[in-house]
Amino acid sequence: MSTTSPATPPSPSMTLDVSGTPAVPFLRLVSVELRKIYDTRAGRWLLGAIVLITAAIMTIFFFAADAPDRTFGNFIGISATPQGFLLPVLGILLVTSEWSQRTAMVTFSLEPSRTKVIGAKTVAALVFGVLAFVAALVVAAVCTLVGGADGGFDDVETKLFALFLGLQLLTILQGLAYGLILLNTPAAIVTFFVLPIASSIVFSLVSALQDLAPWLDLSTAQAPLFESFGGAGLTGEEYAQLGTTSLIWIVIPFVLGWIRVLRAEVK
Repeated sequence: MSTTSPATPPSPSMTLDVSGTPAVPFLRLVSVELRKIYDTRAGRWLLGAIVLITAAIMTIFFFAADAPDRTFGNFIGISATPQGFLLPVLGILLVTSEWSQRTAMVTFSLEPSRTKVIGAKTVAALVFGVLAFVAALVVAAVCTLVGGADGGFDDVETKLFALFLGLQLLTILQGLAYGLILLNTPAAIVTFFVLPIASSIVFSLVSALQDLAPWLDLSTAQAPLFESFGGAGLTGEEYAQLGTTSLIWIVIPFVLGWIRVLRAEVK
């Protein structure tokens, strides 16, 4: 008498097949990065500080300046300074908070493409830069109307808006670049503030380097941008100097930081 053993059921596959899962839309990644800023207490405080300090600086200028100087262009020029200090910190936090709070593993598990994540962070940073730009325009317009200067809006040109927005976006991208390279909040913030200041000091003290300063020092190259708020235009050489220094201080660090994030070990 022969017996047959029952057929052994196939063992379940231990591999998770996600080939049919649709990719996360890029706009959804951007919306997530935006929420990472305003959904946190630190992010809300920083956003509020950008608006409040900008308004406070304009208010101080309003009472300190003579009536003829209360023009739209002057108010915009004044607002560029506080936003130039605070917006880069926003860009830094967009990157470094992932690594300091150890949420990078979750982010890259949900979206394995680190390039898409970095791209989403960049777009989110630029969106906040545009929003800060709009807030500055509104406050500057109100101060100009209340100031009552004759021809307070006569210096309003498309070029003025473009230069101011360009300056804001450059600074926030610079902060983002330092955040990508260092992946550490305190180190990135200190580097952002100390390194450009040290560069300006060196170029101003060493007479042999002063002619090279507009081509190598970002602060020197950006100085004509602040002067342009008063009505002066940039020459072709000044645009070339701004482009060269932006390449050295912003574009190259951003690319190096991008490469570092692609190769960094997530813990």
